[in-house]
Amino acid sequence: MNFEPFITCAVTGSGNTADKHPSLPITPEQIADAAIEAARAGAAVAHIHVRDPATGKGSRDVALYREVVERIRASDTDVVINLTAGMGGDMVFGPGENPLPLDPAGTDMVGPLERLNHVRELLPEICTLDCGTMNFAEADYVMTNTPGMLRTMAAEVQKLGVRPELEVFDTGHLVFVKELVREGLLDDPVMLQLCMGIPYGAPDDPLTFMAMVHQLPPGSVFSAFSIGRKQLPFAAMAALAGGNVRVGLEDNLYLGRGEFASNGKLVERAVQTLTGMGARILGPSDVRAKLKLIKR
Repeated sequence: MNFEPFITCAVTGSGNTADKHPSLPITPEQIADAAIEAARAGAAVAHIHVRDPATGKGSRDVALYREVVERIRASDTDVVINLTAGMGGDMVFGPGENPLPLDPAGTDMVGPLERLNHVRELLPEICTLDCGTMNFAEADYVMTNTPGMLRTMAAEVQKLGVRPELEVFDTGHLVFVKELVREGLLDDPVMLQLCMGIPYGAPDDPLTFMAMVHQLPPGSVFSAFSIGRKQLPFAAMAALAGGNVRVGLEDNLYLGRGEFASNGKLVERAVQTLTGMGARILGPSDVRAKLKLIKR
């Protein structure tokens, strides 16, 4: 049991959820406000994607990230900023017997350094690296992160002094994380996020989850989450396994059956669960010290 966990709130994500929740944060102002709301509810870390305000679809526009980050930094609420670097690795094949050319409507593939443009400019304390390529829920979509891409991104993030949060969706991703450790591309403490229950990654049953926990690099710090209605139970599961917690509208839109959630309410429920288990929730200053983060 981790009796001093911290909570990350993933406030909006980039999935096709804009029309599935009446108050999903979409504009930079809404996303910044959601991060601040989550922090006031007890989250130490805000994990941030941005969306095109006109369409609600995920974006990697540096100007959108800049507005979100500047609004958070200018607020009277402290929170560790964690920017995704997962955008720019989306490959959608054509249908059936015609996989090529790739579907231009969903494909967004750029080089590994371009995927870090917003990180390089804004220097958040944390950014994410998705540690492998995998089929990802939809029929012809592949989340693409090759070893070469990831090594280039890890080296750049290390040079910038930003802490990478290594997003692990399956057991093979942990193998690659350990290779990065051996190659000196990750500084201590190594920080991981175990992403459970996402088709077609590792399922979120307790045996699979604990098998992954037992394969973590020695001395690493980890968080974990599941999606949908398993998100809130996993707040307890992650802490019991010795980890930290992630909740938020990126992964789950509901507080209960038929009841839409907000980021603040999801964080409040996680705080209630963890404190009921006897835990003390870490704040941003504690997390910066624990993870050796550089606040800009």
